[in-house]
Parts: sequence; structure tokens; C-alpha cells
Amino acid sequence: MGKIIDPAVKERALRLIADHRQDYPNDTAMCQAIGNKLGLGKETIRRWLVQADVNAGSRPGVSTDAQAEIKALKAEVRKLREDNEILKAATVFFAGELDPRNR
Repeated sequence: MGKIIDPAVKERALRLIADHRQDYPNDTAMCQAIGNKLGLGKETIRRWLVQADVNAGSRPGVSTDAQAEIKALKAEVRKLREDNEILKAATVFFAGELDPRNR
């Protein structure tokens, strides 16, 4: 997993992208230049650019908000499945305890 980057640095990079996008022949050159200015890799800047475009609706993909919702829903489903397994095990246990053949 990569290093944690200060959100202010990310905001600055995205602001630079918005302000200077037309100054570069392509996104790769722009990402390289901004990455050099901020001391970050061009791939990091490119990923932020792609996600910003998705969030803005100018590129297909899953927005940041939708990703967060999906992650939360998956966690909830995982917890509910675990709870269900516990309840199933308890049902089997108590059904066995109540069975008159076990007395």
C-alpha cells in the first residue's frame, strides 16, 4: 500500500490540473509536470485526474461517493451473513437440546 498523502496536496494538484490542463499537449505530460512540482509520481496524479473526471461525469466509471456506499453496503452484508451463521448455529444447538430423544 502506498504512502498517505496530505489531502491538501491532492487538492492543490487537482487545482493545478483544472487551471493548466490546456497548457499541455496531453494528460501524461501534464501529470508528469505537476508530479515533478509536487514531488509525486505521475501515476498518482493521473489516477487523481481520472477519478476527478469520473466524479465530474466527463468519464465513465464509479464515482467516489458510489464507491464509499458500495464499500459500506458490502461491510453490512458481511456482518449480516456472520450474524445469520451465528443464529443458524444457535438454532441447531437449541433444537438439539429440546429434542426429547436426547433425554
